[in-house]
Amino acid sequence: ASNFIKKLEKRGARMHGILFMKGDKIFAEAYWKPFDKDFCHRMYSETKSFVSVAIGLLIEDGKLSLDDKIADYFPEKADTPLHKSLKKQTVRQMLMMSTVGYGENWFTNECRDRCKAYFNKRGESVRCPGTIWEYDSQGSQVLCCLVEKLAGKTLFDFLNERIFSHLGTFKTAEILKTPTGESWGDSALICTSRDMLSFGRFVMNYGVWDGKRLMNESYLREATSSLIDNRETAFEDALGHGYGYQIWRTEKNGFAFIGMGDQLTVCLPDYDLIFVCTADNQGSGFSREIILSTFFDLIVDNLENAPLKEDKKAYENLKNATQGLALFALTGQSSSSWQERIDGKRYVFPKNELGLSELTLRFFDDCGELHYVNENGNLILPFKLGANYFGKFPELGYSGNVGGVRTTDGTKYNCATSGAWLSDNKLMIFSQIIDKYFGNVSMCFGFNEDKITVTFYKTAEDFLWNYNGQAYGSVAP
Repeated sequence: ASNFIKKLEKRGARMHGILFMKGDKIFAEAYWKPFDKDFCHRMYSETKSFVSVAIGLLIEDGKLSLDDKIADYFPEKADTPLHKSLKKQTVRQMLMMSTVGYGENWFTNECRDRCKAYFNKRGESVRCPGTIWEYDSQGSQVLCCLVEKLAGKTLFDFLNERIFSHLGTFKTAEILKTPTGESWGDSALICTSRDMLSFGRFVMNYGVWDGKRLMNESYLREATSSLIDNRETAFEDALGHGYGYQIWRTEKNGFAFIGMGDQLTVCLPDYDLIFVCTADNQGSGFSREIILSTFFDLIVDNLENAPLKEDKKAYENLKNATQGLALFALTGQSSSSWQERIDGKRYVFPKNELGLSELTLRFFDDCGELHYVNENGNLILPFKLGANYFGKFPELGYSGNVGGVRTTDGTKYNCATSGAWLSDNKLMIFSQIIDKYFGNVSMCFGFNEDKITVTFYKTAEDFLWNYNGQAYGSVAP
């Protein structure tokens, strides 16, 4: 486990927490400050696996069948005649991500009712369900709406009544809402790493907890098996081992719940082993492969059937590896010959894709402030050079627990912001949102004479939209 942590640190993964459980014992647990075991973390698409379990409970209750047509449950959502392919689509095909395809993006669509958007404006080019696997997050949200419609209660309340309350976990958990009031069932469960550990153990026990059966075994065995091939390219992929009912397959006959940014819960029944990971690696195209391959290569491949003998040196190595872990921060030059030249200078910009009209950088020892004006007003983002400054991101967030709706109550998200000079005339500022939403933005500033080039690159589900692009400015006259 200590080598696992060192490997991730070496590769620059933006980690928040890891947990390893063998049998009923946690043998390694670590968090990168400010995260800890009690932090309720956004789990993103791991939420889909919870919806799958809820569907299984409804099937057990006799309220639906896997071969039911999904459109039959939502006749009120269709404003126009349904395409014949969508009419044929079953609950089973939706769970397997073998659907007619993704509906309209609810973040940009005028129709904020995600279920309604799924059944309308399909056009003529619609594939037949059951032909290929393709990730369909909108379809997962429709399944969440189905759960709440048939259960007569929220997704969380339904699962809490039937499962969570028996596990003794998820006591501080919640699920964010969509603008129309349904649970955001494809992306917005917020809970602790230990909550995820308990859910993984419950599913890996195929519905049994403390000797009591809480759910039918047959559905969970089917849901965690490989029901459809999910390879989309010829390249090897850590998750290209098949797909079940909103649950991924892994190597070593395992299954996993997977969320954006590297929220991972990997269950290996043959090894009685569970691995839980939280992070925010949005924007990285390789981090998930590194985390999973390192897990299998360093942890799984070195497991033994017999209990390990006491190894005090290994224990000390693990303690040392887990102490002092902190959230990723930029490293580089702490100063530059350009720092004094630009300190306090006001740069102005013609019309640009960032909506940026002016900015000023100010420096104070190892700290700094980015003062800037965009379409949302006059904003200030403090940062530290070579370390994180913990504060509030200056943009307004979303309204309370509702996604996709800008705040009416002044909500701003906690963030960690670091800076570094990457070369003598290039400064980078990196801000990480660490709240009910996660996201990050890299801000690069290049200087020459009295000119500045600004490049922003953001990765976030639906936030920081005006932090993506370039702008070119000059020192104000």
